[in-house]
Formats: sequence, C-alpha cells, structure tokens
Amino acid sequence: MKKKYIIGNWKSNKDLEETKYWFDTLKTRSLQNNIINWDNIEVVVCPPIIFLPLVKKLRDDCDLPLKIGAQNISPFKNGPYTGEVSDSMIAEFASYVIIGHSERRTNFSEDDSMLSEKVKRANEVKLNSIYCIQDENTFIPEDVEIVAYEPVWAIGTGKTDTPDNADRVAQAVKKRWGGKSLIYGGSVDPDNIKSFIQTNNIDGVLPGGSSLDPNKFWEMIVNAAKI
Repeated sequence: MKKKYIIGNWKSNKDLEETKYWFDTLKTRSLQNNIINWDNIEVVVCPPIIFLPLVKKLRDDCDLPLKIGAQNISPFKNGPYTGEVSDSMIAEFASYVIIGHSERRTNFSEDDSMLSEKVKRANEVKLNSIYCIQDENTFIPEDVEIVAYEPVWAIGTGKTDTPDNADRVAQAVKKRWGGKSLIYGGSVDPDNIKSFIQTNNIDGVLPGGSSLDPNKFWEMIVNAAKI
C-alpha cells in the first residue's frame, strides 16, 4: 500500500489564538476517533514561519503524529541577508519545506535558478522538499522527492482539476523525472480527496484553504485513512 501524504499549507493566515484552537480541535477529534491507522499516512502542517516554534510545541503537547513543514526557505546560508530564514533555522523545527509555490513564483519573481538553490539548501540540512509545479513541463531540480502538481487556475478558486487529468500529469511527471512522489493541490477538500488519492499515480494532496479549518483537515485525514 502506497504512503499517502496530506500536507496542509496555511499560507499567510492565523494568529496565536487561532493556531492554538486548531491544535486543540485536532486533539479532541483524534481522541474521539483513535482507530485511524497512521502507518500509511504522512500528515504535515505548514504554518507561517513565525509560528514554527509554537506549532512544534503544540504538536508535542497534543501528542499528535504530525510532521511540520515550512512554507519557504532562503536560497542563502546564514549571513547578511536581512529578513531571510535560513535552512539551519528551519531545520530546528521542521522536516519539510514547500518550494516553488506559484504564489511565490508570481508575487516574488522566484525563477528556476533561485528555486534550485533553495532545494540545495534544504537537502544540505536534510529537509524534505515539496516542490510545486504548474504542469508536467515545469522544470524540477535534482534530489526532489515530493512533487506537488498545482494548476494555477485551481488554487484558492474552488475549482479543481479532474482526477483523471491530474493522474495523467502525475504519470507524465513520474515518467520524465523518475520515481518521485506526486501530490495534488488546488481546492482539495474532504469531499474530493478520495477521488484524487484513489488514482494510480497520485500519492497525496496539498490542501490550502480547507487546511485552515481543523475539522475539515481532520475529515481529510479520516477519509484518506479509509483508502
């Protein structure tokens, strides 16, 4: 049975109290339904970088089997780079990092060269890169293990790609770039998560908006665990 990834990207959302509420709610739901088999599920939460220390503490305090990811990483090592958060800083709190999201490509002009440097930085501290692509023709750097297919028109719009086409893209990416895990992102929710994970080539999902609601996120975990 293939491992299924559920990676929640909070983007630039939540304050301290909302973050605490999210974890309290997830803990309550997990205690109510403790029969989930976590062995074949990798659940990752990616909060804003400023909340990484808090999220790590809350995760541990709530005894939840979640992994933590960052939403970005500096292309530079430690040094005179005002405002940047380096690989070694992130690795103190996280084991995953999202790289190449279309919002960063568009809003911050991140190109293939910069994104390749970010992947290198992540690999140097053994962070797992979640590398976002827009279609099967998007360049993917070496040593990326998880690729996230996110059609731009589906991000935050409520529209999704069809499972069949997303599976076709996943198959093409795996054929061209080798044996990578491929996850789908773009308006994923508890109702449609099964239709993507049940395909032959999609190994998980990268929900954005629906990951902000702890009850919806928990429902996605439960639905994925049933497959």
